[in-house]
Amino acid sequence: MNQFTPNTQFSIFPPAVKYLLIWNGIFFLATINVFGYGWTPVGSALAPLLVLQPLGNGFFPTQLVSYMFLHADLSHIIFNMFALWIFGQALENLWGTRRFLMYYFLTGIGAGLIHMFLTGGSAIGASGAVFGILLGFGMMFPDRYIVLLFPPIPIKAKYFVAFYGAIELFSGLTRPDSGVAHFAHLGGLVVGFILIKFWKLKKPEQY
Repeated sequence: MNQFTPNTQFSIFPPAVKYLLIWNGIFFLATINVFGYGWTPVGSALAPLLVLQPLGNGFFPTQLVSYMFLHADLSHIIFNMFALWIFGQALENLWGTRRFLMYYFLTGIGAGLIHMFLTGGSAIGASGAVFGILLGFGMMFPDRYIVLLFPPIPIKAKYFVAFYGAIELFSGLTRPDSGVAHFAHLGGLVVGFILIKFWKLKKPEQY
């Protein structure tokens, strides 16, 4: 089996998604005081090394990966992990574990780089990679319906991704000090789009 061979059996918790959920949970419990919020003593000690820092202000290349496993609070990690599971399982079952992991980390790293160069701020969270997963789902399953939570309206995945992308662009331009890394989200969408287009050109028979 080569690294781009899709899985032959569907799983609601394929290996990459399952272990990403587990490791994000471990990092969260180790670094965030769930009841009082804020860092735990371990989190405070590791934050300078793990948080994505601006260039020239404590930046290490490893932070482009480690920042994806940190979350600010319970709602932050629940939203990201729920989206990773809902949309990621379909992609991993389609692409296979190795390609899915490559896509996840490349979109997360690309999102971090774009955030750094456009905003110069620090960042934590898997949101950039998760937005890459959302983009991948929209491109691989464009006519599959997604039911919005508020309001509960079904919408095709391709329109859902376009709508979300437009919101993030508008928010990034109009609310740069909102505390949300909108350009990291957009970065995940952009890098995901480039990767999928590149893979389609390289091996179109697999799409």
